[in-house]
Amino acid sequence: MKTTFAPRGLATFALAALPMAVQAADPHSDSAAEFQSLNPMVVTAALAPRTADQSLASVTVLDEATLRRQDPTSVTDLLRGQPGVDVTTQGSFGKQSSLFLRGTGSNANVLLIDGIRLRSATTGAAAWEFLDPRMFERAEIVRGPRGSLYGADAVGGVIQLLTPEGEEGAPQPRVSVGGGSFNTQRYSASLAGSSGGTRYYVTGSRFETDGTPVRRDGDDKGYDNTNGLVRLSHAFGNDAEVGLLALRARGSTEFDASGAATDDFVQQVAGVYGELAVTDSWRSRLTLSEARDERETLAPTYTSLFETRTRTARWQNTLALGLHELVAGAEYAEDDLGDSQTSGLSFDEERRYNRAVFAQGFLDFHPLTTQLSLRHDDNQAFGEELTGSLAFGYALDNHHMVRASYGTAFRAPTFNELYFPFVGSSNSDLNAETSQTFELGLRGQYGSWFWDLAAYQTKVDDLISLDETFRPVNVDEARIRGAELALGAEVDDWTLAVALTWLDPESRSGDNAGKRLARRATQGVRLDVDRELGDWSLGGSWVAQNHRYNDAANGDRLPGYGTVNLRAGWDFAPMWSLRATLENALDKEVVTAQGADFDPVTFQAMPFDYINAGRAAFVSLHFGG
Repeated sequence: MKTTFAPRGLATFALAALPMAVQAADPHSDSAAEFQSLNPMVVTAALAPRTADQSLASVTVLDEATLRRQDPTSVTDLLRGQPGVDVTTQGSFGKQSSLFLRGTGSNANVLLIDGIRLRSATTGAAAWEFLDPRMFERAEIVRGPRGSLYGADAVGGVIQLLTPEGEEGAPQPRVSVGGGSFNTQRYSASLAGSSGGTRYYVTGSRFETDGTPVRRDGDDKGYDNTNGLVRLSHAFGNDAEVGLLALRARGSTEFDASGAATDDFVQQVAGVYGELAVTDSWRSRLTLSEARDERETLAPTYTSLFETRTRTARWQNTLALGLHELVAGAEYAEDDLGDSQTSGLSFDEERRYNRAVFAQGFLDFHPLTTQLSLRHDDNQAFGEELTGSLAFGYALDNHHMVRASYGTAFRAPTFNELYFPFVGSSNSDLNAETSQTFELGLRGQYGSWFWDLAAYQTKVDDLISLDETFRPVNVDEARIRGAELALGAEVDDWTLAVALTWLDPESRSGDNAGKRLARRATQGVRLDVDRELGDWSLGGSWVAQNHRYNDAANGDRLPGYGTVNLRAGWDFAPMWSLRATLENALDKEVVTAQGADFDPVTFQAMPFDYINAGRAAFVSLHFGG
């Protein structure tokens, strides 16, 4: 089948506009405030604020302005096609999604919400599809191993979603109502402010839709999601601070399981923290948190209930030593399956703890910068793991920095892999998967534009896969090579962002040696173009990827695709605006995963394509700043 890439019009226009942006840029401008969005502060890469060019990592920041302009219906739409990011879905609107970061699996990267990890302990992966992007102010994508900072599963990298905090002044309300194709309705409201050292942000949202078929000639599969978020903090006069965060998403999504089936879900994070300046150079922070992933499935042939909780206590200390910085701390986490059950069977083990200590040194000997980190994990289920990383950055001049790094990480076996309660379907003797990554990068940072180029290689040992009896075992090896190029510019009223990804994810052992890892595209591009025209704004995004294979043997080929999303905004009165989006404007078919029906007569699997929604239009009315 022929690979479909992009319409030429938008691509030609944007690529032509980029050189004009470069020519217009003043390479000697140092206005940090004006171009902060091009060299933003990042907290995820090094556990402390660093500008993107100082972080010694490959990072992408999607700020509040980006989220407001694009106003995506899902977090996966926001992340799709970003440098090193690949997303596969089993349909649109709340359907199961997997996120591959630099070719690593969906359970080999970490999702944080304000520093609190959210995932299912049974599958090891995060339910990206159930998060409403309107709950968040920004997203930080850090690519490359971060096991020495965040522990298990940070093989491909870490994505952190950050929530807003109230700004100084009178309360600021925001209200939005809208809807569109497939009988979709969307509402949100928030209130934020600050007074007397207390900051607050409270918001709620509702999304519901009749949905679209997830397979050809199928029925519409609906989705609804209700979200709530509270964030409070108070700063005392002695330079101490306390705060709390509570986020909850609850709803249901219909899916295809040889008949009508529904998942009822809850995604929740809650945490409290206290921070104290022990001395002028030493800050100490203690965070207590709980994350919950719950899912109850009602299908024609089975029912299941999974409730996993992760409770964490993290103590982190930051010591400033002139231009240098030391971070050290300890962490205790406990996974608990609670009332999880499958077909009336119980897991052999329903709890496990993980104890860790970590340290990081950030040394600035300008023009040379060094980052060294080390972490030791002791897990009740699979034993001890030691991870570390070493990164160097060298400022060639005021605008160019070269960086090199080496890091190790590991993916922890999940409860399903260790203890799934069907005979022969789990293996309690599994070891953790381990990885080693080398990376070389070069960044150019100018007044009104930047570019960042990175090349890397990751080698993964003890990959967990299924043997001939469908029992998980440590047998496979993989080698992932890749390169990424990111460019951004803000010139006059234009905002441009370009992401190019090349990937070579290869299995290196067993019958599939030399084959591409399943469901990974090897080439991708994302282009975002926006223009301010007085009270109006116009923009568009083009996302394209080449073909992928649904299976490890590379027998089931899925075609590439190219989609265009268009958007417009109108600030028609003070505090009031209208926004409209046209997603998949050219009505292209997008297939990134397959399912299979089982024929009870022939005992053979009959594959089918999971299809995403076609052209869809949405309009929303907004009040607030």
